[in-house]
Amino acid sequence: MKSIATKVLVVGGGPGGYVAAIRAGQLGLDVTLVESVRLGGTCLVRGCIPSKALIHAAGQFEAMTHAVGGNRFGISLSAPPSLDFGETIRWKDAIVARLSNGVGALLKRAKVKVVNGWATFSDAKTCEVATAEGKVAITAEHVVLANGSEPVELPFLPFGGPVLSSTEALSLSAPPKRLVVVGAGYIGVELGTAFRKLGSEVTLVEALDDILPAFDRELAAPVSKWLSRAGVTVLTGAKAKALVQKSGGHALAIETQDGEKTELPADAILVTVGRRPLTKGWGLEAMAVDLDGPFVKIDDQCRTSVKNVWAIGDLVGEPMLAHKASAQGEIVAEIIAGKRRTFDPAAIPAVCFTEPEIVSVGLNSAEAAAKGIAIIAGQFPFSASGRALSMDAGGDEGFVRVIARADNRRVLGVQAVGAHVSEMSGEFTHAIEMGAVIDDVAGTIHAHPTLSEAFGEAAMRAIGMAIHI
Repeated sequence: MKSIATKVLVVGGGPGGYVAAIRAGQLGLDVTLVESVRLGGTCLVRGCIPSKALIHAAGQFEAMTHAVGGNRFGISLSAPPSLDFGETIRWKDAIVARLSNGVGALLKRAKVKVVNGWATFSDAKTCEVATAEGKVAITAEHVVLANGSEPVELPFLPFGGPVLSSTEALSLSAPPKRLVVVGAGYIGVELGTAFRKLGSEVTLVEALDDILPAFDRELAAPVSKWLSRAGVTVLTGAKAKALVQKSGGHALAIETQDGEKTELPADAILVTVGRRPLTKGWGLEAMAVDLDGPFVKIDDQCRTSVKNVWAIGDLVGEPMLAHKASAQGEIVAEIIAGKRRTFDPAAIPAVCFTEPEIVSVGLNSAEAAAKGIAIIAGQFPFSASGRALSMDAGGDEGFVRVIARADNRRVLGVQAVGAHVSEMSGEFTHAIEMGAVIDDVAGTIHAHPTLSEAFGEAAMRAIGMAIHI
């Protein structure tokens, strides 16, 4: 058996693991990274990137569909567009391949050794990797666990056949004629929206009373209205019960809050009820690290309970977001190299790529009230934004809202819903991370005409100096 002794062993080549490995390599450490599938992890290979590619393609197809016979821009198509979904998937796969290969090149440049295979630990610093060429034994001084997460499978709806996880949904041969989505969180609504734009009949089934429960109701309202206008059936307070075999197809049995039972015919059933940390099947129990519920327990430096064993990303808890994992990976590498770092972000942005998009950073009004914090707040609608109106995005009831402490005027949170607001998440987060007061935002000159002006206008409104509303 081949053996490798390394200073740093990183398990998982996702956005947490590969960033940790690259940064450690840049700092001159001897690094080995183990990845079982493909460099890039869930986000790049089967999550964030491919889903956004599909969402973009779906938006292009929908725009062309709406131009049949003419539209308000004077653009006209004489016939409906055709969809070669196989080519769409090949385009999406090409993007994934390009980025994954790019990660490999960055790792090589940082002199990181990459071992492709499944790592199984026998103790905290020793693992055996099953590779295509045979088994490899690896021992390390430091171990960084970046194993990621996996979709939650419902016991009565196991993945397979017509029952899909988000992974399979992103590699279908054709959009299903009838798609039922179980779970109306951000993954379910994003993919449901994309497939509706591609022509599928979509039904969302959510056990809670509202869609997008992670976001406040005012942010989710414009998304709900788009779903209604687009003909998406939304069933809240409804629980999936079983897959039913029908003559010539399948159906999902559901039960509403009042006990009514019904069946929803479906060509595909997409289950998006959450993700869980990947803690099984690789020897975590042999490492003797402490757990915090289903997650690996860490401190503010991402240290586990075992010396020189670190954990990052989805494995350690919410928010289960790629950019959190990357930040933790960079910090861990620098701590191992002797630098003084802690993971203590002022805010981590959450983005939902629905129609329209949603961004939430820091505290919202209800969360501030629950903490007993008196606030001032300002909200500016995109219906008053020249840029939003000029791109036909002023009628979706979007807005930017900024919240600050009433006593020292420090910015506590920013929320936005509207076209392309994801691209403003960096400015929102930067303001909070740098400790900006609301006057700083109001006094910043934003380029005109841009959507970002709405951030400054919201701040001006909060301090009683509104100009354009």
